[in-house]
Amino acid sequence: MTSGNALQRRLGLTDSVVIGLGSMVGAGIFAALAPAAAAAGSWLLLALGVAAVVAYCNATSSARLAALYPVSGGTYVYGRERLGPFWGYLAGWGFAAGKTASCAAMALTVGNYAWPEHARVVAVGTVLVITAINYAGVQKSALATRIIVAAVLIVLGVVAVACFAGTHDAATVLPDRIGVRGVLEAAGLLFFAFAGYARIATLGEEVREPRRTIPRAVALALGITLVIYAVVAVAVLMVLGSGGLAGAADPLARAVTLAGAPGLAPVVRVGAVLAAAGSLLALLLGVSRTTLAMARDRHLPGVLAAVHPRFEVPHRAELAVGVIVAVVAASFDIRAAIGFSSFAVLIYYLIANIAAGTLTAAENRPARAIPIIGASGCVVVGVSLPAISVISGVAVVGLGALTYGVRQFATR
Repeated sequence: MTSGNALQRRLGLTDSVVIGLGSMVGAGIFAALAPAAAAAGSWLLLALGVAAVVAYCNATSSARLAALYPVSGGTYVYGRERLGPFWGYLAGWGFAAGKTASCAAMALTVGNYAWPEHARVVAVGTVLVITAINYAGVQKSALATRIIVAAVLIVLGVVAVACFAGTHDAATVLPDRIGVRGVLEAAGLLFFAFAGYARIATLGEEVREPRRTIPRAVALALGITLVIYAVVAVAVLMVLGSGGLAGAADPLARAVTLAGAPGLAPVVRVGAVLAAAGSLLALLLGVSRTTLAMARDRHLPGVLAAVHPRFEVPHRAELAVGVIVAVVAASFDIRAAIGFSSFAVLIYYLIANIAAGTLTAAENRPARAIPIIGASGCVVVGVSLPAISVISGVAVVGLGALTYGVRQFATR
């Protein structure tokens, strides 16, 4: 048992990989494929590749920084230490805002699949239950995530087998009118489903042997996720085509039905609920740890920096984040949440790549091209998202910068 604001290092490689998988192999694969197909058409797999390249660069930069700064907070800490307090603050603000919206999207996905007529009520209830699980301790969260990830992987395997082995007569193709902008927009939407590897970095203070464990966990989680997404995307495209995929609210369930296995559709729906719940569990962990780090530095109220003397978790931060996510889930649309989340999180990784570019050889810096490609990708993909997502994202990030400036002026 510990006291004060210290967290114990209890997570090993397996738990860290599972937490990353729980964030990535979640609602994104069930929800992001359809809007991405609507934007990219037959070029969906190219968009997936672009998203994977950006994610790989971001993951590599984040892993090197996390190994050097193995404390809670992720890019909030890296930006502060490498670029200055303002950039760390802006990264933390963008992460907290973007991932709060992402948590709401995960909760709404649970509601839409479990009980569509009362989706918002189910979403709020799910947030409260998962907040209680996280409150009981990070090891229990990792165990719950491991169970959920195993179930979701089985469901996705069933989808892939059913689609590859089934009939492909219903596939339709969108008109070939997709340009570069459509591919980049789709990459931004698909990036939403890749971004979970950051959860490993934000849990850096609770990972054993962080310099060795974090880079390995990030690479393993991202690589496994990319293979899963590619296989599922190819399988679903074979059955639905880009046209059928773009018009489907529940593409994986529809794919197994049209492939000739309608009895599997309920199983897929259960898998979607488990996937979204698993993502929400790991996302709430990450947001609460960033909140803890910002509260320690007084960018957020200091009371949020407390660590529970029995459960050894940042309990006040977790409760505050849970309440905010519940309110957002009760108030906003899932598509708006996904678009805004992607833009804000790309800002977060832009700062991470810039910070990684300042590392020296002695600090185990990545190849110089990695942070350059990563930062450029964040900018290009970010501005290619739907206009409403870009405008709202710029407004919220701008509000964060203004708040920082006012606070700095007031304390002079």
